[in-house]
Amino acid sequence: MTALLINEVFESIQGEGSFTGVPSIFVRLQGCPVGCPWCDTKHTWQVDEDKLLDSNVVMKQQQETENYFSATVEQLFALFAAQGYLAKHIVITGGEPCMFDLFEVTSEALRRNFTVQIETSGTFEIKCHDDTWITLSPKINMPGGYNVLPSSLMRADEIKHVVAMQKHVDELQELLATAQKPTTSLIYLQPVSMQKRATDFAIQTCIKNNWRLSLQTHKFIGIE
Repeated sequence: MTALLINEVFESIQGEGSFTGVPSIFVRLQGCPVGCPWCDTKHTWQVDEDKLLDSNVVMKQQQETENYFSATVEQLFALFAAQGYLAKHIVITGGEPCMFDLFEVTSEALRRNFTVQIETSGTFEIKCHDDTWITLSPKINMPGGYNVLPSSLMRADEIKHVVAMQKHVDELQELLATAQKPTTSLIYLQPVSMQKRATDFAIQTCIKNNWRLSLQTHKFIGIE
């Protein structure tokens, strides 16, 4: 059985992209070498064995930490039941979730009549059930030195790109131009840290390119 390293599990509302507003169970996996400077989950980057704790301890934490627990797919769904979660949409995020083989967990989610979504940087091969929704947030020219894989670009159901300036749009357009066949038409721009200047820029760029705007709705309403 595949064991996942999990930083946190919680139920909330998806605040970004195509599933904005959808009640969701978030499964945040531990580990990411990409190194995005603006990342708001830097506590998930390192996999330190000293931070591997019992799931009960991690689930009771009230703040972000580098602690994580290990769980099989069956244990994960048992945890959902124990927590009394009602949402039927699962978001697997990170960290970089595609460092793991996610075929087993996505297949089991679909078998149990959940919908399931993976949020990935596209820098690792995506291993999951074919009916999984893939949100590609391409991390281009990041300090970790990883490239967005062509296979990830073609697999994406939506592209959600963080922007602050024209350079970031240029990088996205250059990436899209490398595709060997048309990619998804669902392209979202998300202003970095919801800064006003970045938001104004994203709005104008979306209008210009007929793209979509993604805001971190959950932060506006003060939920995780």
